[in-house]
Amino acid sequence: MNSLYSRLLLGFAAALVITGCQSASDQPKEAEATPDQAFEQYKTRFIDSLWYYNPGWASSQGYHRYDSILVLPTPGRRRMEDKANIRRQRELAAFNPSELSVNNQTDFRLMLNQLRSERWYNDTLQAWQWNPAQYNVSEAVAEILNGRYQPLDHRLRSISMKISRAPEFYEAAEDNLKNPTKEHLELAILQNRGGLDVFGKALTDSLERSGLSPREKEEFRGRIATTRMAIENYIKFLDKDLRPQAKRSFRIGPELFRQKFAYDIQSTYSADEVYRKALANKQALLRDMTVRATRLWPKYFPQQPMPADTITRIKQVIGKLAAVHATPAGFVDAVRQQIPQLVKFVNDKNLLTQDPSKPLVVRETPLYMRGSGAGASVSAPGPYDKSADTYYNVEPLTGTPTAQAESYLREYNQYTLQILNIHEAIPGHYTQLVYANTSPSLIKAVLGNGAMIEGWAVYAERMMLENGYGNGSDEIWLMWDKWNMRVTLNTILDHMVQTGSITEPQAVQMLMRDGFQEEAEARNKWRRATLSQVQLSSYFTGYTEIYDLREELKKDQGQSFNLKAFHEQFLSYGSAPVKYIRQMMLKAK
Repeated sequence: MNSLYSRLLLGFAAALVITGCQSASDQPKEAEATPDQAFEQYKTRFIDSLWYYNPGWASSQGYHRYDSILVLPTPGRRRMEDKANIRRQRELAAFNPSELSVNNQTDFRLMLNQLRSERWYNDTLQAWQWNPAQYNVSEAVAEILNGRYQPLDHRLRSISMKISRAPEFYEAAEDNLKNPTKEHLELAILQNRGGLDVFGKALTDSLERSGLSPREKEEFRGRIATTRMAIENYIKFLDKDLRPQAKRSFRIGPELFRQKFAYDIQSTYSADEVYRKALANKQALLRDMTVRATRLWPKYFPQQPMPADTITRIKQVIGKLAAVHATPAGFVDAVRQQIPQLVKFVNDKNLLTQDPSKPLVVRETPLYMRGSGAGASVSAPGPYDKSADTYYNVEPLTGTPTAQAESYLREYNQYTLQILNIHEAIPGHYTQLVYANTSPSLIKAVLGNGAMIEGWAVYAERMMLENGYGNGSDEIWLMWDKWNMRVTLNTILDHMVQTGSITEPQAVQMLMRDGFQEEAEARNKWRRATLSQVQLSSYFTGYTEIYDLREELKKDQGQSFNLKAFHEQFLSYGSAPVKYIRQMMLKAK
């Protein structure tokens, strides 16, 4: 999965207070401009407003003007943001989308969706009231500390200013929280405990070697101690005071799910339509798995009678293939060693142009990011910090009980680990996000659509196999079928968990039986389904739309269709929803 999917940021973007302070001399120039020129000017102000109200989000995108600010999640702050949001929607309504270029029409729709979703998140979903995991200062601090965009002293001063308000931040969080879900409360405890590590040796060592004055260092050390105490007190509050109130269901229900799907996914399909498509794809995958497992049976089970039951047959062949995998201690290194192989294959097959100047760093997932159920993810630099490292986060298995580690490694065996790396790294998330940072539209780069991002990574898996990766063997195609079944079941599970009443035992049984998943993976997926809503549907939705677009263009263009050109044109539009990329590509024909 990609770390960008977490959009529950406090106080989503609204309007910058200084917008109304434009000088009179600026206004006639905008009035005389063409609609596109006026809109381009407005987009700059819109982005300024986005960062003004969301300094943490700004930092993650490489915009560091507001690094020292820690937004306090108070009722007054939410009211201020709502007022600014209303003003921004009124300003946006002054533009007629039909008068804008196709690219700007898409930006207009993205901006409008962003503003509407902000209000919906704050006023309707109200996760600020029941999700204690969204209150954690450590991630923003780690972003600044690990950055290379400014000298260390500058970054440390920003951190010092930010954490000076940490006690107020957590006090506001405690005031907000009422009747949380037990699942999000446990996640908040886990991640805030992990967050204490951010305020440990790495930060204090950086402080000691810095050029800050003795007074600044003393003040900083005091703020670190105070921040650690604020986090520890928050953890105690969650564990002792709030836990008895944790009675809210993690299920948001059908109506909120449909609304959230529309805002987050922005698909041509509704949530219910995607659910039905996933059910149909599940059956198609089972048919293909049956064919491949039947062909492989004599190779792996010579002289043994083939089970008449196809599910048993598939499961036994997969079990044989899953037996070869990395060791627990060597798992992260096994990921690291495969990356150059993927780079070479993409280059040899001329699938798209890669930029060797953009580094990809495989690392163990930081403690403050663990526990959400995502074993691997990518943390990419934003469009303002394009030269920064992209991190491929892989959760290590050190300390994991032997049986659990073995189950996990059988899931990420010699075949599926390669598919995972295609998805997360090359030419999946990492490659797509490098392209997104080159998009001329900052709006499309910033307001990245999760379904397009995840959909591209899933599409990349199939595309690589279609072009001969793994030598087109039945083994790797069978394991891709299993992997794609997981994407398909993600959607089915997401829908059944959040809109229905499926229980953990029922969900685990479905994932293990129909998805041929190991128990550890199935239970991990249940956890994700209880902690998130809609995000698990993004993979299948985006993948389906991208694949359908490619096949439509192949049919239309015939012999002139060029796969590399398709990939590079598709990625050139940034992380826009696939339905808008489709419109732009068809318009450009």
